[in-house]
Amino acid sequence: MERIPVLKLGNLLLVSIQVDLEDRLALNLQDDLAERIVATGARGVLIDISALDIVDSFVGRMLSTIAAMSKLLDAETVVVGMRPAVAITLVELGLDMPGVRTALTLEHGLALLGAEVRVRRSDDTDSADRADLPGSIEEPTGPSGTAVAGTVVG
Repeated sequence: MERIPVLKLGNLLLVSIQVDLEDRLALNLQDDLAERIVATGARGVLIDISALDIVDSFVGRMLSTIAAMSKLLDAETVVVGMRPAVAITLVELGLDMPGVRTALTLEHGLALLGAEVRVRRSDDTDSADRADLPGSIEEPTGPSGTAVAGTVVG
């Protein structure tokens, strides 16, 4: 049975939908996400739909259901990467998707959830030097100031 992967990033779950969502696949995703939220204690769910060219009313309702279910399990949901044609279709179908927060990019979605992804460059050893490099991303630190390389922090 085909399934959509659910990846854990720190205290978040990331779902990147790369295929057309048939009804059974969408229902499996709902079940999988509920189980993973509980099993991991995730505080946020990011659903990337940038690969979807079209959505129907079922997929729109499924996204709303996932957001409501996640909230009941103490996790916020943000849908990222919505194309203009998808947004237009959802509006034309009369689906306002209550409870679904959206962001144009994954980075904006992470910001809505209060998380940042920071990558440590393997050729740099001093974070003070790294901060001066154009386009560099600083190494994250935990609450005690300890470095946490390549993770989502929030």
